Amino acid sequence: MTDTTDLRAGAALHDALLALLPLVGTWAGSGAGVAPSSGEGFAFRQQVTFAHDGRPFLAYESRAWLVDADGNDIRPAFRESGFWRPGAGPDDVEVVTSSITGLTLQFVGAAGEQRWEIATTSIVGTPTAKQVAGERRLYAISGDTLAYATELAVTDDYAPHLNATLQRA
Repeated sequence: MTDTTDLRAGAALHDALLALLPLVGTWAGSGAGVAPSSGEGFAFRQQVTFAHDGRPFLAYESRAWLVDADGNDIRPAFRESGFWRPGAGPDDVEVVTSSITGLTLQFVGAAGEQRWEIATTSIVGTPTAKQVAGERRLYAISGDTLAYATELAVTDDYAPHLNATLQRA
């Protein structure tokens, strides 16, 4: 089967994915972040895709570009991909991501009313990856807008890291 982001085309969405159904699609927009190493702020443009092929998971891809004050691309930035899966309970969510930073993160959390809150349970890095102690993410949908915020812990303390507002493309 071919991946699809269109719920009207392709394979039917697996029944186990009902708590994740609103995420299916392509989302694009902009956000702001704070570099954990320097505390310096930055702006970015982003595209996120949640696709399915009829099996009980969503394929996830996120690409971001640093932008200048006028919103023009400076260069490619962060990129990650992975899978969102239903957990053991009806509102439980499991997420696995791998990124260009050399980190693979496992998250668990819960789906709520048009929102998903996840936190890392495991982080594995390559020998050259930057050290990260934990990450928390909150995603919420209102209409055709997906907003999210992340907190990153380089040591034991969490601090705001990224936030963005994306529109359904």
